[in-house]
Amino acid sequence: MVNRKEMDKYMPILSNCSFFGGMESGEIQAVLGCIGAYIIKAEKGKYIFRAGDSTDVMGMVLSGGVFIIQEDVWGHRNIMAKCHPGDFFGEIYAASPGSVLNISVIAEADTTVLMMDVKRLMSSCSSACDHHQRLIRNLVGVLANKVMAFNEKITHISKRSTREKLLSFLSNESQRQGSLSFDIPFNRQELADYLCVERAAMTVEISKLQKEGILKTNRKHFELSAQ
Repeated sequence: MVNRKEMDKYMPILSNCSFFGGMESGEIQAVLGCIGAYIIKAEKGKYIFRAGDSTDVMGMVLSGGVFIIQEDVWGHRNIMAKCHPGDFFGEIYAASPGSVLNISVIAEADTTVLMMDVKRLMSSCSSACDHHQRLIRNLVGVLANKVMAFNEKITHISKRSTREKLLSFLSNESQRQGSLSFDIPFNRQELADYLCVERAAMTVEISKLQKEGILKTNRKHFELSAQ
């Protein structure tokens, strides 16, 4: 079970998370016991979930970050998403009893994760508390956001060329962050893995786009031209 004192330092993250929307800190602490929550820590590079496994729990990142990835037997990696503090993973599989994961979850840095038992979440607790029912409703919003994020990735990788995939992603990030100057959550290799392209080919396209005056970049920072 989750330690109440340990959770106090993470309460700002939980309070700002849509999953616990409408709850005070005391209510959140109470409902964590209701759904069998517990904390795990994963060092950078450690697998939290592996493809081929099944799970009854979903995770919420409290510190650090994780990559949702797909890998083939030759080690080729496709980054499906990156989760930051306050983001969830595994909820779709945990909500489908007996389903087998076709993704892996790996710690992007030293990471702390709150695990929650979805079976206990989906069934009413003995006291039929209002908080429990609110969590079930909020989970629908979490799942909807995950579907939208997946649709964004499909939009990017469905483009025909590396250039078009790159511009689709950068345009979406600019619109999402409300600025032509923004940071992305990936380094170059991670971005290539996310867009399902070769890093060398993507680097060439970035160089061309800079020469054409379409963008400027420095590591994870990009600035798009409005012309």
